[in-house]
Amino acid sequence: MQEIIINQNKEKLSVILLENGKIIEKYEETENKERIEGNIYLGIVRDVLPGMQAAFVDIGSGKNTFIHLKDAVPKIDESKYNFDEKIKDKNISDFIKSGMKILVQVKRDETAQKGARVSTHISIPTRYSVLMPNVDFITISQKIEDEQERNRLLEVAKELLPKGYGAIIRTAASKKTKEELKRDFEIAIEKWNNINNVVKQKEKNTKPEIIYKTPGLIEKFLVDVLHQDISKITVNNKGVLEKIEELIKQLDLKTKIELKENEDLLKIHDIEEQLEKLQYKKIWLKCGGYIVIEQTEALVAIDVNSGKYVGKKELEQTVYTVNKEASIEIAKQLRLRDIGGIIIIDYIDMKKDETREKIIQVLEENLKKDRSKTQILGFTKLNLLEMTRKHMVSNEM
Repeated sequence: MQEIIINQNKEKLSVILLENGKIIEKYEETENKERIEGNIYLGIVRDVLPGMQAAFVDIGSGKNTFIHLKDAVPKIDESKYNFDEKIKDKNISDFIKSGMKILVQVKRDETAQKGARVSTHISIPTRYSVLMPNVDFITISQKIEDEQERNRLLEVAKELLPKGYGAIIRTAASKKTKEELKRDFEIAIEKWNNINNVVKQKEKNTKPEIIYKTPGLIEKFLVDVLHQDISKITVNNKGVLEKIEELIKQLDLKTKIELKENEDLLKIHDIEEQLEKLQYKKIWLKCGGYIVIEQTEALVAIDVNSGKYVGKKELEQTVYTVNKEASIEIAKQLRLRDIGGIIIIDYIDMKKDETREKIIQVLEENLKKDRSKTQILGFTKLNLLEMTRKHMVSNEM
């Protein structure tokens, strides 16, 4: 059974998804830092750097944002083509020039070290799809595995989408009727038409302009998860409650909402201890082994150790036991901590290819519970497992 806790205090907003009392997803938004990820701007190109195949774009939010060649060229279907191969002979100067106005969407928020990253590939997420204007292909979420359902959704999308639009069909679209999908596309297309109308009004302005502000954390999260079996939503703020009631009405749902005004829900539901553990780098496994999670700017490294576990059979079986438990825990922690980007897992060395394949299968099976897009690339020559995961805050699947 799943329930949602939304706790608002002076410092931050916490949105937590619980399953049988255990946190499985957690997101926070601080009062003094506004996220711009997903926002759409009419920006001005300030500097083009051909040597880096990139440029800096002023969107009027402080630091100039960064755009790479791959985000400036027309989007292609990467399930059919190698994108890097397609753009290897292209030059950023052929697409954008200094002083030029361009419509961009923020794909990654700025950090203390770097400005935000933007793209000309605009996407409009809704409940069942992500609309992609000026794109000519449709992709289906990898998490929809039934081939018959994938084909049905593809044919429905082809029939419903006007020419000049592509889409990503989200996992939540599975088993939805043609009418439900039609309404979803209509909502997205209406948003895009409104964006275009605002752009036309702002085109003569000499300063960068915000064109579209993405929904806040609560709305984005609820739209993504309310198709699941959510038994209850508990909030501690009346204003938040009213927003959720309006959203649930729009989505035509009957999810129960409970208000415990001005109470600290993290204490009521005994969540604080679970949240505290998320700060730990070291996580113990039931067998006595443990994993260590190290996050750097470039990647996340996860080290698997046997710890107190010595096993009872041969070494390979002992190693498999620890690595298997570690894989289950790693999948859980990636979702829980919303870890994204490149992830390197240093498992305890396995001598047999068969054992490595089993570990990949265990990891894949447990990653199916994750709403985010993940990709396992396999073991390197150094016996390290490479994988990637998208942050949920910007995920489109």
